[in-house]
Amino acid sequence: MSSSKIIHRASKTVHEGVPPEAVSSNLDFYWTKHAEPHVLRRKQIIKKHPEVTKLCGHEPMTKYICIFVVLLQMVTAYSLRNTSFWSLKFWGLAYVIGATANQNCFLAIHELCHNLGFKKPINNRLFSIVVNLPIGIPYSASFQPYHQLHHKFLGDELFDTDLPTYYEAVFFSNVLGKAFFATFQIFFYALRPMFITQIQFTIIHLLNVLVQLTFDIIVVSLFGWNFLLYLLLSSFLAGSLHPCAGHFVAEHYIFNPPESYINYKDVPPLETYSYYGILNMLTWNVGYHNEHHDFPFVAWSKLPQLRKLAREFYDPLPRHESWCKVTWDFIFDENVLLYNRIKRPNLDVTQKKKVDFNDNSY
Repeated sequence: MSSSKIIHRASKTVHEGVPPEAVSSNLDFYWTKHAEPHVLRRKQIIKKHPEVTKLCGHEPMTKYICIFVVLLQMVTAYSLRNTSFWSLKFWGLAYVIGATANQNCFLAIHELCHNLGFKKPINNRLFSIVVNLPIGIPYSASFQPYHQLHHKFLGDELFDTDLPTYYEAVFFSNVLGKAFFATFQIFFYALRPMFITQIQFTIIHLLNVLVQLTFDIIVVSLFGWNFLLYLLLSSFLAGSLHPCAGHFVAEHYIFNPPESYINYKDVPPLETYSYYGILNMLTWNVGYHNEHHDFPFVAWSKLPQLRKLAREFYDPLPRHESWCKVTWDFIFDENVLLYNRIKRPNLDVTQKKKVDFNDNSY
C-alpha cells in the first residue's frame, strides 16, 4: 500500500497560533515546542547498544495467538446464544472472558498496524480484518493510519487523535465527567478522530466494512442476536471500567503534574509511562509503552528484552504499578484532569499531508 492522504479539520483550539508565554493553570493543556522524547532516546540507545536493532521484526507467534482468541470468542458467543442478555451469566462472561479477549483483539490489531505479525504489510492489513471479527464493528482499517499519526506526531494538536479535545477537557474534568469518560471511553476513541483528522477511504477500509457486516449478518442468521450482542457488549466492556482498559489513560496522561508550568518555556513533564505488571500477559505487553514508542518495530515478545538491554534508560523513568489504580486515580484525584496531556501546536501542515503507513520507523 502506498502513502495515504490526510486532511485535517479546521483547528478550533483555544489559542491562535502560538500564544505568549503564560503560566499554565490546571485548566489548560501543557503546551510545548519541545520535540517528543522518543526519537532522541532511540538514537541514544542505538548508539550505546547497536545490537538493539536485532530485536526489530515481526513475531510469527502473533497470528496463532490471535486465532486462538478469535475462536475463544466465537465459542463463548455460541454458548450464550440461548442465554438471556440481561442475565448475570451473560454479563459476567462478557466482562471476564469477552472484554479481556476483545481488548486482546484491539491490541493485536495494534501490533499488526506496525507490521509486526507478518513480513509483508498487506498481510498484516488483511489479517487485521480477521482479528476484527469478534469486535463486531469495522475498526482495524481506520485504526492503523490514525495510530501511525499518533506515533509520528505525538502530541500534535491536529494529528494526534489520541489527545482529548478542548471541549472534552472542559466538560469532563470533574469526578462525574471523568467517571463518564472512563466508562464510555471506547466511544471517545472511536468517534474523536473523525472530527479532527480525515483519513482517505481505501480499498482496505471497504473490505473491512464488507467482511465485518457479512460476518455479523451470517452469525445473526445462524445463531440469533445474542451471538452478536455478546461480541458488541464485550467490545464496550473492554473499553470501559475493566482492568485491562487502564492502559488507555495510563499511557500518556500526567498523574503527577508540576505545581507550575510556563507554556512554551518550561521543559514539559514526561508524557509516556510504562507499566510492567501481570496484565501485560493479556495485552501484548502494551504496558511497555516507553519502549514501544522508542522502537515501534520491536514486537510485543521482544519488548521485555529491549527494556533489559537498555535498563539504564528505562529504570529511572516513572512508571505505573497498577492499571486498576490508574483508573481509580484518574476518576477521583482532583489533580488528574483531561487537560493533563502534552500538546504541540500544528505549525507546519504542509509537511504532514502524506504519511507512508508502511514505514516502520514510527
